[in-house]
Amino acid sequence: MSTGTDSAPSIRYVAVTFDCQDPAEMARFYGEALGLPVAYASDDFILLGKEGAAGLGFNRLTDYRRPTWPDPAQEKQAHLELGVEDLDVAQARLLGLGAAEPSLQPEPDRWRVLLDPAGHPFCITTLA
Repeated sequence: MSTGTDSAPSIRYVAVTFDCQDPAEMARFYGEALGLPVAYASDDFILLGKEGAAGLGFNRLTDYRRPTWPDPAQEKQAHLELGVEDLDVAQARLLGLGAAEPSLQPEPDRWRVLLDPAGHPFCITTLA
């Protein structure tokens, strides 16, 4: 029961972390794609981010299994949505950095699904 004098703790979104087999490859891919520098690195974990802003982390998982989207055998669990000005230009750049294009594209005129180097699906969509 609240007495009216309780104050909620300050909670701030700091980062999202993806499991993967190779944190360095993931950090290279997303670092180049999003222009984010390495904020912290160890053999098993790399965090990308700028001072005072939320970041992206990549954690080595020894028995990591790639998502199999759209096949539900190994679900995607979560994915990033990235805003872009031009779908075709952004897709070409991301493919050049190491992304892969799955055969299923539910609404390619509005958004595209790509796979990062560890197989995590992510979407690019035009900025409104």
